[in-house]
Amino acid sequence: MSKNLVIVESPAKAKTIGKYLGPDFTVLASYGHVRDLVPKEGAVDPEAGFRMNYEVIERNEKQVQAIAKALKSADTLILATDPDREGEAISWHLLEILRERGLLGERPVKRVVFHEITQRAIQDAVAHPRTLSLDLINAQQARRALDYLVGFNLSPLLWRKIKRGLSAGRVQSPALRMICEREDEIERFESREYWTIDAQVARERQPFTARLTHLDGQKLDQFDLNSDTLANAARQRLLDAADGVLRVASVEKKQRKRNPAAPFTTSTLQQEASRKLGFTASRTMRVAQQLYEGIDLGSGAIGLITYMRTDSVTLAGEAIAEIRGLISERYGADNLPSSPRQYKTKSKNAQEAHEAIRPTSVRRLPEEIRNRMTSDQARLYDLIWKRTVACQMVHATFDTVAADLVPGDTAHRFRATGSTLRHAGFIAVYQEGRDEAGKDDDEDRRLPELTEGMTVDLLDIAAEQHFTEPPPRYTEASLVKTLEEYGIGRPSTYASIISTLQSREYVEMDGKRFLPTDIGRIVNSFLTQHFTRYVDYDFTAKLEDELDEIARGEKEWVPVLEGFWTDFREQVEDKAASVTRAEAVQSRELGTDPKSGRPVSVRMGRFGPIVQIGTKDDEEKPRFAGLLPGQKMDQVTLDEALTLFKLPRELGETADGEPVLVNVGRFGPYVKYGRKFASLGPDDDVWTVELPRALEIIAEKKEMDAQKYIKSFPAEGIEVINGRYGPYITDGTKNAKIPKDQEPATLTLEQCRELLAAAPERRGRKNAKGGTKAAAAKATKASETRAKAQPKTKGNGTTTAPGKPAAKKATTAARGTKKPAAKKTAAQKARKPAGSGKATGTPRSGSGTRAVSGN
Repeated sequence: MSKNLVIVESPAKAKTIGKYLGPDFTVLASYGHVRDLVPKEGAVDPEAGFRMNYEVIERNEKQVQAIAKALKSADTLILATDPDREGEAISWHLLEILRERGLLGERPVKRVVFHEITQRAIQDAVAHPRTLSLDLINAQQARRALDYLVGFNLSPLLWRKIKRGLSAGRVQSPALRMICEREDEIERFESREYWTIDAQVARERQPFTARLTHLDGQKLDQFDLNSDTLANAARQRLLDAADGVLRVASVEKKQRKRNPAAPFTTSTLQQEASRKLGFTASRTMRVAQQLYEGIDLGSGAIGLITYMRTDSVTLAGEAIAEIRGLISERYGADNLPSSPRQYKTKSKNAQEAHEAIRPTSVRRLPEEIRNRMTSDQARLYDLIWKRTVACQMVHATFDTVAADLVPGDTAHRFRATGSTLRHAGFIAVYQEGRDEAGKDDDEDRRLPELTEGMTVDLLDIAAEQHFTEPPPRYTEASLVKTLEEYGIGRPSTYASIISTLQSREYVEMDGKRFLPTDIGRIVNSFLTQHFTRYVDYDFTAKLEDELDEIARGEKEWVPVLEGFWTDFREQVEDKAASVTRAEAVQSRELGTDPKSGRPVSVRMGRFGPIVQIGTKDDEEKPRFAGLLPGQKMDQVTLDEALTLFKLPRELGETADGEPVLVNVGRFGPYVKYGRKFASLGPDDDVWTVELPRALEIIAEKKEMDAQKYIKSFPAEGIEVINGRYGPYITDGTKNAKIPKDQEPATLTLEQCRELLAAAPERRGRKNAKGGTKAAAAKATKASETRAKAQPKTKGNGTTTAPGKPAAKKATTAARGTKKPAAKKTAAQKARKPAGSGKATGTPRSGSGTRAVSGN
């Protein structure tokens, strides 16, 4: 057996690293996080110094056991998880598990970090180990505790006050606020009219355009010409004054330089991949993870890029030397600056990683290795390669010209601008994308040779009407950029923030832009009104600053949590008691129903937005109708609301005498025939669809049902069904596959019974902890473990949890706290079955990709 056991996060990385280290090293993967908070209240105990109650993640127990088994035959444990807070925490959690199970012994434990998976980087890291960083571990524990305390207290409040299934997060909620506030801006926006006047001119048959900038010697502001009358009157005056020619009053020539963008950080990579490749943030990170962990180029897998979670824009000296050598050879010495370019981070808080995202070797040219990668991998690698090379090239140089043209001897003035690329520099390799269409920068717009005093031919003067436009909705790229500018979130959180907003149906996509849903706006309104401080951008950014200070060893983590928790707990308790559900769901009265005289209102119901006639206090029960797709709670009118109560519409009968009607339900518009239902098509309108079309839909549904049910034995409750993945047998409790050599339609009752008897039992339902009941019954070997407030260092450089901190005197909150449990003996702990459910957080997946919880 090998002498050294190395632990990384993903199996792909383990395979690549194992090849570099040789036979004296066994490399195993933890498959991401190995331990997380128990999925119940009290997982973080503020009364006991924010003691955190951890348990092994059920799905990773197999990997933990494999690591434990391998450790028995190893002399040294080397922890080589990712070089950030979460990576540090994963190593620490694994170490705690091994120590609690009595498996560590006196073996030395080493922590190694590397930012690229290449042979040189791996061997160098192993040769220069360090101890685990308590500061990084504590920063990650503080982040996890904050996310838990916010999620486990705010989310249940949203369930009680609005509807079940909602969530609030420390970073997720400010991001939702941004999207909602932008939508509010758009709705409040009042468009204004303005006009521009352009002269179409030519010099020696070369046409160009000049924009009117001064009228009667006065510089024009945007809204000076704000009507058809004013614009066309000015146009006629200019035509009369010009008499077919414009005189060149002045010519200004300059050179303009543009510098390359810095190499990629996580957020800028996500932004550019969104703009240029159409990738979502999660897709970008998934593909980047693959490039980092290694691609087989013919002689085994090798990491193609450096670590992809970073705020840093610096490059290693050897990387810069290699890039400069490539530039000189490939693009010429005139494209190489005299000294290397150095970049400084613009992010408010640069995190732990030490380099920007770059190729591990720029000598691996995208075009030469493209056929070894998937399309996504090749496109992202090409983007990273080009950005990295361009960042060390000379600036681009433009020759710019600006000429003022006047009609006759008047004080009116037009301006023509143009620009030509004199030296491409870095632009020959890469240009940074933009989120929004900006002003025309006149690149490569050429003007004819102009000199002061000459005249040019006036072909026409055009007056064009414009209207101001509201600010654009956020795209993924612009949202990530804004979050970063505010200092909210960190590189690993942006993808999960966006994913959570979409999965909770707080936002929907209008093309590539975020549009808040009704429920998203209600949740945002509730949080901004009642928890203003906790969705405040500055407050959230300040909390991120404090987490960074913990990571740098400048602050203790428990006082930071105490400073947050005291006020937050009081506010949750107060709002739980003082805010009514009607206030929370934003009930809005629309008017009075003319038939009944009862009030008509719109509000958020259990399954979505609804209109209600009457109140719960009336003798007659209220009537309800769901909003149609596309209708918004804050925009629906009384007439539109009352129209909804004209549903269902009766259309007639089927040939069998079944009544046919159309209505709108939880899952959209449908046609009902007898006791059965069929969804209307995307082009069908619930208000205009008539009986012939409804009968077509019913016939299609009956045909689908006939194809679904191959054979039935009603008395025994057994059916042969055409399922999504092929035919199968079911009795309602068990499903059985049908052998490939057996024709489903010829199965007998006895054959069905035999196949069902041989079929495996269905998986049990998940219990309250998220695991199955069967799994919970078997989980007698595991026990709940507790990590104390401060890990401490042993002499061999490893870390362990210290004794229980002194409990602080505090009032028990409604949620998130519990009394400290009595201390148990080792035997009692061994006998106590652990909850087998999965953790409340979203651990890193098995591939090593990161999913950050609580955001």
